[in-house]
Amino acid sequence: MYIALEGIDTAGKSTQIQALSKEFPDAIITKEPGATEIGKEIREMLLSARVESKKAEFLLFLADRAEHMQKVIEPNINSKMIISDRSAVSGVAYALTQNTIKKEELVSLNDFATGGVYPQKVFLLRLTKEELEYRLSQKELDGIELRGSEYLLEIQNAIIEATKLLNIELVEIDATLSREEITLNILNNINS
Repeated sequence: MYIALEGIDTAGKSTQIQALSKEFPDAIITKEPGATEIGKEIREMLLSARVESKKAEFLLFLADRAEHMQKVIEPNINSKMIISDRSAVSGVAYALTQNTIKKEELVSLNDFATGGVYPQKVFLLRLTKEELEYRLSQKELDGIELRGSEYLLEIQNAIIEATKLLNIELVEIDATLSREEITLNILNNINS
C-alpha cells in the first residue's frame, strides 16, 4: 500500500511518520521533495525561495516527483508499504494557489511525472488558523512559511481540491488532537 501524509508546515507530518514507522518497521519511508540525491538539491532550491518564476517552481516539483517515482515508488509499490511525507497532492495544491497553470494541465503534467501512480490514500492533518499561528511562532521560518498563515491555510484548502482532481481517497484528521489519537485515526483508516 502507498499512502501519503499531507498538511501544511507544522501540522505534524514528521511526528506521525515516525509513529507509523514503528507500526510498520519494514515500510519504505520517503518524502517529496527530497527523497533522492537530485531531490535533495531540488528541495534546497525550493525552500530557499530563490526561484522567482512560479512555473519554474512547479517544474522543479515535477522533476523531483519523476525521479522519486523511478527511484523509490516504482521499485517498491508491489512489495512494500510506502509511507510518504507529501506527494503529488502537495505539488498540485501549491500550483493551484498560484493560479498560473490550468487544472487540466496540472493533472496531465503530474500524470506524466508519476506515470499515473498516486497514493491509494492521503491523510490530511488539518490545522486551524489559531493553532497554525501558534506553531509558527514557536520556530524559525523557512521560505515557504514566511509567506504567512493565510497563504498556508490556502494551501491546506487546495490539498483537498488536489485530491479530487487526482482522484485520490482523502482522509481528513484534526491535527490539534493528541499525537496518539492522530496515529490511531491513521492506523484505523489504513486497515479499513
